[in-house]
Amino acid sequence: MAQIIGAVACSHTPTIGFAFDKNKQQDPVWAPIFEAFAPVQQWLASKKPDVLFFIYNDHVSSFFFDHYSAFSLGVGERHEVADEGGGARDLPPLDGHPALARHIGRSLVADEFDMSFFQDRALDHGVFSPMSLLCPHRPAWPIPVVPLQVGVLQSPVPSARRCYKLGQALRRAIESYPDDLKVAIVATGGLSHQVHGERAGFNNTAWDARFLDLIENDPVRLTEMTQAELATLGGMEGAEVIMWLVMRGAMSSNVRKTHQSYYLPSMTGIATAIYENLASPPIAGESNATAATSTKNSPASKRWTAPTRSHSRPACAPTASTSFCTA
Repeated sequence: MAQIIGAVACSHTPTIGFAFDKNKQQDPVWAPIFEAFAPVQQWLASKKPDVLFFIYNDHVSSFFFDHYSAFSLGVGERHEVADEGGGARDLPPLDGHPALARHIGRSLVADEFDMSFFQDRALDHGVFSPMSLLCPHRPAWPIPVVPLQVGVLQSPVPSARRCYKLGQALRRAIESYPDDLKVAIVATGGLSHQVHGERAGFNNTAWDARFLDLIENDPVRLTEMTQAELATLGGMEGAEVIMWLVMRGAMSSNVRKTHQSYYLPSMTGIATAIYENLASPPIAGESNATAATSTKNSPASKRWTAPTRSHSRPACAPTASTSFCTA
């Protein structure tokens, strides 16, 4: 039977790929990013997964607003590099794993998720930018990829709760696959950033730190937040962190974080993290369903206010379920 051996979360800015292509590894501005990805590359090399399940969003490179689905699963044999306007990067295509992808697709549909499916669509920097730092690629990538494209750019966007539930269904799908495969989940996107409008250039480092705590210790708390709340706190594009909830839903309720980094070089808070499953025994007299959400009563789930800043920032945006500040 297939098993999930762990998960990786990382940001996916196009600039990471550009820096890699221009050999910026020793540049003082870019070096912290390469250093942050190094433990993840080492983890993948040591764990030797057979497949990466890669959660990303396309940036209107291969998916367009005339037909834009909430969840699109790649089931093809291979995935080329998308041309995002300046020519495709000089990278080999990624192999797919059609058998596992189709099994996952059938399982998710049986679990009442209305999926769409794609073949022969190129993948953009949402996949290839982090992949450049996760694995060597000459003469070919060492690990096949099953990509899941999440529609975060056009309203209506899947809710945080729906993404988390998809992750739970994804775990059931992978663990019901009959072949012995080691699968690692990779979630990309975020953290806080906004690239347009009056708040272009917006970042919220306090919220980024809080999000990294919650995704590890209390993901259910994040599922209670609306897309508007996430956008207020982390910027419009920063709200794409709902893709991390697909990954987190596929993991056990308790995880061990073996690596985490955060760096804000310019427009986007760039993070990397590694999570491994821990057993989650229910508390005596508590059902499994209750145990899965019991972290809501932990200290991490209490209402939180960011530290006071001396410069102006948007005001707090309290709601019935959250009282996070956009500091």
